[in-house]
Amino acid sequence: MARLNLLLLIAVLGSAIYLVHTQYMSRQLYTELHRIEQEARRLELDQDRLQVEKRAQATPLRVEKLAKDQLKMRTTTPAITQYVRQDGTVIPAVAAPAPTAPAPRTASTKGAH
Repeated sequence: MARLNLLLLIAVLGSAIYLVHTQYMSRQLYTELHRIEQEARRLELDQDRLQVEKRAQATPLRVEKLAKDQLKMRTTTPAITQYVRQDGTVIPAVAAPAPTAPAPRTASTKGAH
């Protein structure tokens, strides 16, 4: 009988130690999960800030200013524009034919689809 009691005591102590270890590991994992969630929220906030900054930096006026100041680009005018035909001949923009407007639709084609 004493051996059975000793065996039961060892089983209960083993279960208690396993339970304490499991709770300790659970608490560690919960703490790590909480830290990772905070980091994810911080990264999302940084991403949102970067998106706002990106939109602010990509405004047309800012892009145009950077193109003029840093890249030394200039606005196209007929004086600096040239068109090239398929055969390789160059036509100045001043001499190039003006683009034609599309022909208006006739009454017979308006309803047909």
